[in-house]
Formats: sequence, C-alpha cells, structure tokens
Amino acid sequence: MAAPDLVNISGLMDDAKCFAFVRQHRWPEGVCCPGCGSSAVIRDGCDDTQPHRQRYRCKACAGRFDDLTGTVLAGHHQPLRVWVLCLYFMGLNLSNRQIAGELGLTVSDVQAMTEQLRAGLVAKTPAVKLQDEVEIDEVYVVAGHKGQPKEVAKRGGSGAAASWQARRAEARWRRTSHPSSA
Repeated sequence: MAAPDLVNISGLMDDAKCFAFVRQHRWPEGVCCPGCGSSAVIRDGCDDTQPHRQRYRCKACAGRFDDLTGTVLAGHHQPLRVWVLCLYFMGLNLSNRQIAGELGLTVSDVQAMTEQLRAGLVAKTPAVKLQDEVEIDEVYVVAGHKGQPKEVAKRGGSGAAASWQARRAEARWRRTSHPSSA
C-alpha cells in the first residue's frame, strides 16, 4: 500500500506555493476547463489582487476561470494560505479555537471556514453503494416494551397522534401544580 502524500507545512506559508499546491491537486493531469471539461486552455494573465492566482481561457467554450473557480476556496477575503493552513490544522484534528489561535482569526471566522471546507470535502466524496450481503452489528431498534404490545399502545402507539395535546397539557399540569399542604 502506498503512503499518502505528506505535506510540508513550511511549504504552505508562501502564497505562490499554496497556489501551486492547489493546481497540483486539482489538475494532476493538466488544467481543464470547469465549464466544458476541455483541456484546450491557455493562460490568460494573473489576478490583480493575488498575483500568483493564474487565470485561464478555454479555447473550446471561450470561458474564463482561474485556479480557484468552482471550489470552496473561491470568493473569500482570506488569503489562500490561510485556507490551506486551516485545512492542514483540521487534518491534525485541532479544535476551531486552537485553529483560530494559530491563524490569528476569530473563532466564528474559523467556524465558518471549517464548515465550508467540510462541505466541500463531503461534496467530493462519492456516494457509498452497498451490494451483495451486508452484515450489521449492534442494531438498536426502538420497538417499545419487548413482547408487550399493550404497553406500547398505552404509551403512545397507534392513537398517539390524536392525543398529544392532552398528554402535553397533563405534563404541564403536573409540572406547575403543587401538592396542597393542609
């Protein structure tokens, strides 16, 4: 079994290296248009605010895109290195509070970033398809009282939908009423 690609954290401190890292992982066989999937693309300058962010133009559909188009990393104010470091720290299983301390951000900013990164990772994960024979251990089935269907019916079985208001009112009465001390 091949070892996973390890990332050197010192290489992620530079914006140019972060964009190269994203390019390498996003397009391992070369740049492709996210719109039409064509590999006939040409470089079309760099971004004005982030000089290492390469822009491209597709020859097939004439669409324009850059390194981050169509990813969870696109359209944010934080630099790419902050997002990549946040992802790295998530891989180290640090809490949002610890990541915020390491990156000098607020906990709420890191919470939003980690939620978006997790959503992006889940979106890329293919759906699991079970086939053949599937074995399950320790299944918990809520079935009421074992072998006592009358107890299940009494506690809210088939007629439960019609009487939930009555049960709620009774529970409220029990909470608010106090025994008389005569």
